[in-house]
Amino acid sequence: MASGGAEKVISILLREFKSYEITLVLMNDKIDYTLPDGLNICYLENSNPLENGFKKLLKLFYLGLTYKNFCKNNNIEISLSFMNRPNYINIVSRFFGNKSKIILSERAMPSLQHKSGLQGFINRLLIRKLYPYADKIIANSKGNCTDLINNFGIRNIEIINNPIDIEEIKKLKDEEVTNNLRKFTFITVGRLDRGKNHELMINAFFSLKNRNTQLFIIGDGELKNKLQNQIKTLKLEEQVFLLGKKKNPYKYLSKADCFLFSSNHEGFPNVILEALACNLPIISTDCESGPREILSSNNKIIKTLSIDTCEYGVLVPVNDANNFRKAMDLLYHDNNLRSRYVKASTNRSNYFCSKIVVTQYERLLSE
Repeated sequence: MASGGAEKVISILLREFKSYEITLVLMNDKIDYTLPDGLNICYLENSNPLENGFKKLLKLFYLGLTYKNFCKNNNIEISLSFMNRPNYINIVSRFFGNKSKIILSERAMPSLQHKSGLQGFINRLLIRKLYPYADKIIANSKGNCTDLINNFGIRNIEIINNPIDIEEIKKLKDEEVTNNLRKFTFITVGRLDRGKNHELMINAFFSLKNRNTQLFIIGDGELKNKLQNQIKTLKLEEQVFLLGKKKNPYKYLSKADCFLFSSNHEGFPNVILEALACNLPIISTDCESGPREILSSNNKIIKTLSIDTCEYGVLVPVNDANNFRKAMDLLYHDNNLRSRYVKASTNRSNYFCSKIVVTQYERLLSE
């Protein structure tokens, strides 16, 4: 239960599920989210999150057998798993005789997430061979669903978007911040890794060459030092700030002027939903899954070639610093467009209210 998007969704579901007796099964004891009091937690193992991929593969069948025994001994009727490795273990447990109803939740586009290298090949192979044995697969976006069908030949999929806890966000977003917000403030939240592509965002901000703007980057990760060096090289120390991981990012979001999202690939990014709930205009890359489904009411998955001003935000091509900079310049200068997005944000975020999404989960679980 580290501080990722899938874990955030699980924490919300655990609070909202009222008619189930729940046991949370974890792979290690790292818990960054608040869980309901009295929740039954079981540890299948206590592995290092950075454990070698080959070692994880070797342990897969042992953990599948262990989990099968756990389900049998605890009379588990429904086994719902999130993220790839737990999904593999869930399915492998069936090979050992697990009689539970097995449901998998796919959180990202596997063809892009596992695009390269031996580890990527093994993950793609496991998804192709194991996922068809599930009773149902939940994709959190149309893009993920299409990817599983077209690139892995998998059917029996239902789309349920990620939930956000709007009431919690309302409570937390009004807390004070000590940072100087007198300048026009762009903001983003996310892990500092290659997939999020903060390097492009910083380059786009540098090209903006506007001294009356600043960029706050909330999050931590493996590229922190590299990004700090980039900021220093570009002489942006007085405008771009790595704020680290924040327990309450909403108080920063609610006081900024525009949210930025520069990912190369996604599933269904919670943070865009949360930024909408904080009444922020959005600029996002038009990656294969997620942002367009959130920011446009057009059900067609089409890719923009320049700047697309959709109903609920602005989309730009992936890995295109020039158009990203143009979009930033557009929202900085166009007060009317910015106001339009602020007004539309609340209605759009309500569509992903946790109570609505949980109802969809409960219907699927009861089938």
